[in-house]
This record gives sequence, structure tokens and C-alpha cells, in this order.
Amino acid sequence: MTMSPLYAVIDLGSNSFHMLITRLVANSVQTVDRVKRKVRLASGLNNENELSNEAMLRGLECLNFFAERLQDIPPDNIRIVATATLRLATNSQEFIDKAEIVLGHKIIVLSGLQEAETIYLGVAHTSASEDKRLVLDIGGASTELIVGNAFDAIKVCSVDMGCVTYNQQFFVGGELSELNMNNAKTAAKAMLEPIVHEYKDVGWQSVLSGSGTIQALAEILRASHQPAIVSLPFLYSLETALINSKNIDNIAITGLTVERQPVFASGLAILIAIFESLDLNELQLSSGALREGLLYEMLPDMRQINIRQRTVNSIAERFHVDKEHAFRVSNQAQIIFDIFAQQLPLEKDNSFKLLLASCALHEIGLLLEFKNQQDHGAYIIANSDLPGFDQVDKHLLATFIQLQKSNIDLIKLKEQTATSYDNACYLLIIFRLAIIFCQRRNDNELSSININISNRNISIQLPQKWVKAHPLVIDELSQESLYLGVLGMSLTILDDLNLE
Repeated sequence: MTMSPLYAVIDLGSNSFHMLITRLVANSVQTVDRVKRKVRLASGLNNENELSNEAMLRGLECLNFFAERLQDIPPDNIRIVATATLRLATNSQEFIDKAEIVLGHKIIVLSGLQEAETIYLGVAHTSASEDKRLVLDIGGASTELIVGNAFDAIKVCSVDMGCVTYNQQFFVGGELSELNMNNAKTAAKAMLEPIVHEYKDVGWQSVLSGSGTIQALAEILRASHQPAIVSLPFLYSLETALINSKNIDNIAITGLTVERQPVFASGLAILIAIFESLDLNELQLSSGALREGLLYEMLPDMRQINIRQRTVNSIAERFHVDKEHAFRVSNQAQIIFDIFAQQLPLEKDNSFKLLLASCALHEIGLLLEFKNQQDHGAYIIANSDLPGFDQVDKHLLATFIQLQKSNIDLIKLKEQTATSYDNACYLLIIFRLAIIFCQRRNDNELSSININISNRNISIQLPQKWVKAHPLVIDELSQESLYLGVLGMSLTILDDLNLE
């Protein structure tokens, strides 16, 4: 079987050079390799914006590594771009000419607006949010802010401030102090001040970012077993920890990598300034940014296919899921949800969509083994790259799949943050009941269901003939009543003569 062709994207950033190599698998993107080198090109700029020979040599050495991997990739499947530092450097052409010889390919220097629009496309291609979104990207020498909806960027700007340049300007010698942090934040706010009102006038419903600073924050949150949602109080707590460290070399924050440490304080100062200037409450990590924007625009039909459905279909194909049965369980879950929604405050929101995705993928663990399939399935979801599902979404998906039958772990339901605890409980009940009713794996065996919910008791009325013909399903439902007790719920099964 012929393998699908490879695609490569190279981003010559101000802080790091990145190379992303992917291929199409089951109509979804599979990452084959990621290579990242901390070149810190922006640190080679002097006061006249001339790029030093030392910085150029660091960059060319890195690109020599990248060039080896490009030899086996079709030229039409390669995109190479440069960003803020090579926009600013007065001698950038000297570096670009040498770099193109090393790589054997053309390098495009993106304008600030082009960079911002491409970053937004990266988020749009990998996020399922239907809301108007604000996308942030804190780079080494510039920061991009974009408001958009679907694939359309509505408001775009690029500001000349970044974690490398601010590190050189405000944290000389690695000194961390309240004064240095305040000076960096004040400077960032001054840069943002001209655009604050027009951005607020446009408005947004969600805030996303995939920059290195945000990735570092997400890793810190995960290290303390918290969801990857960045809030202003969390940023303030890290600011205090940095100031108490006195020097960049002394930073000891669990989850913060050594390579990110040198520019973490400057990136944090810029982010706090953005939060305060734009009155942001929270921000979520995006799985896409500049490189993903370049990549997905190369791939066929990526704007026409729903990102989540494409991801679900791809995972189902890779793990040989019985798609007919998954569809059967999903339909049953929708039927039960509609009945529940007549009696409970349930909405067909993002959590409902995650319920349906759980139905579609609930058997992915079977490819490994039956006995621990729930654990295997949850592990696969938690550790897979799932475009269209952020970390919070993935956590709820993994939780549902792990708790699809047998004992219910309340702690896992309480740890997820995609929806309220009560809503998660009701959705889990719907999920588990749908699986039980579909266990015959035969559409003709599904029964019409009448359900009443009162005083934490769920009464399910079924045709007497069906009850007699399905003793195993009825026994499973009886066992389910015991499992639901941990949720403070009970389950009663009645036939159509109202006989238990």
C-alpha cells in the first residue's frame, strides 16, 4: 500500500525554529515528527535592528538539520516562513539568502498582519468553537491579537513586543523584581492602549492561544492536576513566585521546563498586561497556531469538513470501531436525552456534543483487549491529538469512556470542567443506559422507552413482551440501579402493565 505523501512546515520564529512534518491518515492529520530548536534569533538584534553574525550562525546551523528531513518531501508540500525578527532586521536578506541555499527552498517573510491571519487559521482549523473568538499569540519579538468567527478574521493586529525582546529590555542579568515586572507590564499596556477600545467594541465569546508562553502555563497547570484554563489569579500567583525567585536561574515552578525558563517572566508580564487591558477572565490552550494554519491550508478540503467529525471518523477507523453499533448507541443516547430534557434542565450544548462523540468512540479500547477496554479507551483519548477537542473536552470524553459501565468514580466526574457536575452526571447516566439498551447490537431489538424522573428516581417503562424477551438487559438495568446509587439516583424498571 502506498503511503500518503508527507507535508512539512517550517517556522523561523524569533525565539525558536520549528519544523512540523505530517501526513494524511484516514482523512485526518497525523504528526510524523516535530523538531524544535531554541535559536533565540531576536536576542541577536542590536539597537539598530541589525542581526548579529552569531545569531545568524545559530539559525543556519539549525536549518542545516532541518534540510536533511526535507529531501524526501514533495516541494509543493513544503511551506517555510519567517516572522517578526526577520521582518525587523535591517540585514535580514543576508540571512534569508544563505538560509534558502541551505534549505533548497524559498522562504516567505510574513508581514505582521499575514502572521496574525495565519495564526488565526491555525486555531480555526483545530478548534470546534462556533463562537466569535479572540486569539492571542505571544512570540519572541511580536504579539498577535485576532478576533474572528469560523475561518474569517474580523480584527487583526501585530504588536512589536515579545518574550525575547522584553526579556532583554526589562530583565537584564536575569533579575526578577516587582519593579522589573511592573515596568514590563506598563510597557506592554502602552503598546496595547491604541487598540483596546476597538477590540472591545468587536467583542468575543472565547479566548484561545497556542503560543509557547501559554503552553508553558498549561504544563504548569497539568503538573498540579488542574484543567488547562488560564485565569488572572493564576497568573498573579506565578508573578509572585517569580518575584520571590529573585533571578531567572532560581525559578523553581513545577511543570515549567528549563528551556522555557529564560523567557517565562517576560511572556507572563505581556500576558498579564493583555488580560488587564482587555478585561479577560480566562484563556484556553489552542492546539493550533501559525504552523497549523500553514499546514491545513495546504491540505485538500479542510475547510469543508467539520473538524470534530473528521477527528472522530479518523479515530474510529484507526481503532476499527464497529461504526454501525456506535451509530446505534448514539441514536439511543439522543432519544434518552430528549426524554430527560423534558424533565431536567439539559441543553444541546457542547457537553451534549461530547456525549455523542463518546458514543461514537466508546469501544476504541476493544482493539487492545476486552477486560480493560474502558481504561484503554480513556487512555487513548487522553493521550491522542484530537483536532477540534481542547484539553477540557478531551478530559470529559475520557471520563465518560472510562465510566461507561460498572463502578462510577465520583472524583473523575468532579475533576472535569467541561460542564457542571450535575450535568455531567445526567449525561453519564444517558450514556450508560444507551449502551445497555443497545447491547444486543441489533436495531430490531431496540424498544420504545417511557421514562419518568422524580425525586432522584428514574422510572423506565418498557413493553411487557420486550421485558420477557430480554432478561439479560433487564438484569443489567437492575445492576445499573446499584451503580447509580453513588450518584444519589435510583433506577426502577416497569413493564407496560406497571408491574415491577
